[in-house]
Amino acid sequence: MPIPTGGYREVAEDLATRIKSGEYPRGERLPTYKELADIYSVSVTTVQRAIIILQDRGLVVGLQGRGLWVAEELPS
Repeated sequence: MPIPTGGYREVAEDLATRIKSGEYPRGERLPTYKELADIYSVSVTTVQRAIIILQDRGLVVGLQGRGLWVAEELPS
């Protein structure tokens, strides 16, 4: 699956698709903001905005000092 380059909405949609497909399994740690920024060729700020969308959808949980994790229970 090609990696989109562009805005935070595209990054959020791509990550959501990868989470739902199991590429990033439930309960697994996601790459860091910096790693995601490098993967998507965007700024860390763009990744932060994308993660906010995913958190609002219940797909991702941020644990302070421990990173980003795929939610154990994904919404339908």
